[in-house]
Amino acid sequence: MERDDTELIAAAVRGDASAFHELVDRHGPHLFRLASLLSRGAADAEDIVQETFAGAFAGLAKFNGRSSVKTWLSRILTRQAARAWHKSRRSRQAASLDDSGETAGDAALSVRSTALAVDRKIDIAAMLQTLSPEHRDILVLREMQGLSYGEIAEALGLPQGTVESRLHRARADVRRRMQGYEL
Repeated sequence: MERDDTELIAAAVRGDASAFHELVDRHGPHLFRLASLLSRGAADAEDIVQETFAGAFAGLAKFNGRSSVKTWLSRILTRQAARAWHKSRRSRQAASLDDSGETAGDAALSVRSTALAVDRKIDIAAMLQTLSPEHRDILVLREMQGLSYGEIAEALGLPQGTVESRLHRARADVRRRMQGYEL
């Protein structure tokens, strides 16, 4: 019988290392996807997830159960990603993507459409990296992770009204940046 997250937290607090490992296995893939969206690459995302679980382990006894474990871990990860972003700001440089726009003349339509879809995802990911951390975090949590306004507010430790206004400004910023871009 599979234990739920709160049972695993309680067991981990009591010193059951396998319970914490089960939480890592259960939530690691979700957190890695989120970290990938909030970081510059897979290595950075792995570091952020590792720091997230280290922070979660250190704070196990502080988990009060008012939110889901997934939301709690997402909140820790978002803070870790923000710290990593601020640490790296001196070394960050805007990267331009070179799009040749041409594929081999004999390539199948499906290959071209797949390549265009990948290019669009790369362009969107690159654009997300140029947003402020506040706008990027809100957009990723809402549009890509599907969290509700309340869950985002809880994950980021913000009032729901602040989440709504930041999301509105973030969407307007994305529309402005993507103006003329054909999706």
